[in-house]
Parts: sequence; structure tokens; C-alpha cells
Amino acid sequence: MKKDFPIIETERFTLRQITGDDLENVFAGLSHPEVTKYYGVSFGSLEATSEQMEWFKNLEIENKGIWWAIGSKDCKIFYGACGFNDLDKQNRKAEVGFWLLPDYWGNRIMSEIMPLICDYGFKNLGLHRIEGFVDSENEKCKKALARLDFNHEGTMVDCEIKNERFVSIDIYALINR
Repeated sequence: MKKDFPIIETERFTLRQITGDDLENVFAGLSHPEVTKYYGVSFGSLEATSEQMEWFKNLEIENKGIWWAIGSKDCKIFYGACGFNDLDKQNRKAEVGFWLLPDYWGNRIMSEIMPLICDYGFKNLGLHRIEGFVDSENEKCKKALARLDFNHEGTMVDCEIKNERFVSIDIYALINR
């Protein structure tokens, strides 16, 4: 575990570094059909999930982003993960991402942690713009971003192929004013 990794705490949660001990939890999320329905990756085994664990680690090493494990205050419950990727220092922007295990959906977890993550991005990463790219059919995510004051900037129609069909992506952004 990186010594100076930023830990963020809320009233109910601790956001901490994702470690090898989280492999089974990450697999539980990124192999679950309800989680991966709109998410960009999916894994069929623990071994395959180690690719995602390397991605988390390399993001920070390569200075391309940072992701946190979302846990209970006592760090005994793993809820999901969130963070920034595609960090573009020149243009002072990054993409925000998050996923939760389905047992914890509807508990306003993202409403509690996203403002702190965004604040971290603006203050500590020097971001001016935080972007969210959302599958147009993912109504829950779009509503969550709107509640968090992300502005809908448009839709890229039929811009990606997923499960052998074209999907559209809605673009949301939060600007540091």
C-alpha cells in the first residue's frame, strides 16, 4: 500500500487505496451482470480480474488517475470503487468513474462521496473539468450525475459497440468555477 495515498472519509465511508486484498470484492462487482451492464469492463474469473487490479495500480504510477475502494468506516465492508482516469494535466480534466455492488444501490452512497471526490480532483489534481461518459440507457447514473450538478452536454449517438450493437453515450461535466 502506498504510504501517502490520500484517504477520504465521510460520515459513513472511508475511501482508501485498492489493494490486492480487494481482488475478490472487485471480481464480485466486475463479474456481476447488473454492475457490468453499462460498465466498460467485465471479468469471468479471479485471475482475469487481476488485470483490473494492475490497471488500478498503474493509473497512479503512470500519473493517469486515481481510484479508491469505497468501504465502511471500519473498513470491514467493501461497497465498490470510484475515482478518476484519463487524467489530462495539460487540459486540466479527467473522467470520473464509479461502481457499487448491487446490494448497496439506493443508499445514497454516491451522493455522499462524489462531492468529496470532485473536491479532491479540483483542489489536489488541479482539475478544471470532470467528465462523466454514461451509456444513454443508464438512467440511474444519469440522474445521479444531474443531482450532483453535472451538466448534460450532449449525446454521442451510436459511438460504441457493446454486445454486438451500437450504443450512444451521454456526456456530463462538472466545471470548477
